[in-house]
Amino acid sequence: MSCPRCGFNAPANAGFCSRCGFALHGPASSVGREYAIARFLVSWWHFRGTLFLGGLCVALAAASLFTHVHAHPAGATAIFAALSAAIFLGAFVARRYTLWRLTSERLIERCGVLSTHRREMELTDIRSVEVYRSLFQRLVGLGDVTVASAASADFSIRLKDVLDPEQVAAQIRQARVRRLR
Repeated sequence: MSCPRCGFNAPANAGFCSRCGFALHGPASSVGREYAIARFLVSWWHFRGTLFLGGLCVALAAASLFTHVHAHPAGATAIFAALSAAIFLGAFVARRYTLWRLTSERLIERCGVLSTHRREMELTDIRSVEVYRSLFQRLVGLGDVTVASAASADFSIRLKDVLDPEQVAAQIRQARVRRLR
């Protein structure tokens, strides 16, 4: 058996190359570079409560602006406008910094802006891919995809409120099958 890294002829039953130490069998023996397959974001529907609150603040700002000047001071309009801007900005940032990436080697979860959280699962360690859709999620075309690891019973990555969860699950399964070949 020839080592894919250095070309040394190793015995057929060897686990590692005796010249360079490269693993000849298993997940580490893949030749080639890791590449991105897909990127998944949380849907805007996940932030529907936050967006409703921001819209309510915009409505209160407009109402205080167009009502009688003596009944509502100008400061109330500015406060409601600033609050609504902060709420919308917070929802935008939260959506932008919660994402999942599927690569040719692993599934990566990244969350957080100031305090970040990153978890990775090798595609060869995937035990199951499950799709859950509540009634509301089915009505708006969303769902949750849970990817469980074979390495630990407690380790799983849950893609919350993603668009077309069946397609997302199929992409993960296809990437896993390609990785196992």
